[in-house]
Amino acid sequence: MSAIAATAAELDAVVYNEQGLVPVITQDAETGDVLMFAWMNAETLRMTLAEGRMVYWSRSRREIWRKGDTSGNHQDVRAAYYDCDQDALLFKVHQHGAGACHTGERTCFHRQFGG
Repeated sequence: MSAIAATAAELDAVVYNEQGLVPVITQDAETGDVLMFAWMNAETLRMTLAEGRMVYWSRSRREIWRKGDTSGNHQDVRAAYYDCDQDALLFKVHQHGAGACHTGERTCFHRQFGG
């Protein structure tokens, strides 16, 4: 794990919704697979960048969710991006363990329409 050095200006530019959250796509850095979609607030974004490990905000539990603390399936940050409108984030990670999905699947996007 290694920290990502973001500037104060970059962090201040992130646009959060009315609940103080920003959507996050997490992608496997090696395969390009989209692993999951989640949310961050300003605190979890800063924690993620400082720790080099994915930390999300759980809307259902209304608490900080450090990916892998209970499952062991943690994610090490390889790169972090924000989009052109600065209201969505993309993290490329190294996925440890069985996978990203709470169901035990490698990716949360394991169901295909029509397939």
